[in-house]
Amino acid sequence: MLVIKRIHVRMELRAPAAQREAAERAHGLYADSCPVYRSLKAAIAITTELDFRPQ
Repeated sequence: MLVIKRIHVRMELRAPAAQREAAERAHGLYADSCPVYRSLKAAIAITTELDFRPQ
């Protein structure tokens, strides 16, 4: 039986450098608005990473 204990989400975003602050703010807030995250967070360790690549 497969048991998922943790999930790591890596997001790669290519955007103008001026948008970095907005991207980091959105990255910090999105999980609480995501129904999948809210459903799983009590049972599975979920971590996220934002890889911002300025254009």
